[in-house]
Amino acid sequence: QVQFVESGGGLVQPGGSLRLSCAASGSISSISTMAWYRQAPGKQREMVAFITSGAHTNYADSVKGRFTISRDNAKNTYLQMNSLKPEDTARYYCNRIPIAPWGQGTQVTVSS
Repeated sequence: QVQFVESGGGLVQPGGSLRLSCAASGSISSISTMAWYRQAPGKQREMVAFITSGAHTNYADSVKGRFTISRDNAKNTYLQMNSLKPEDTARYYCNRIPIAPWGQGTQVTVSS
């Protein structure tokens, strides 16, 4: 069974940057598409970005031009977040497509 461990979150001022990391363990294929999701209080979880095994990427309109998803193999996926805004505050999760059990996520808070 695959498991995900997210890290790199924290408190940052508006305009700042963070780099999130996701380490996958267990049975995950190198051809899996990986994605980052986020969930803000009182809102549904939403996909932020995904990356295929061929490094094709796609972003939600709200983060396009500010966030960059990358991966170095099937096990490690990253999310570089620049020009952060208060509305980016959420708990961030990584997962594959199709969805596997969720990890604990990492909290990102953007506030002055």
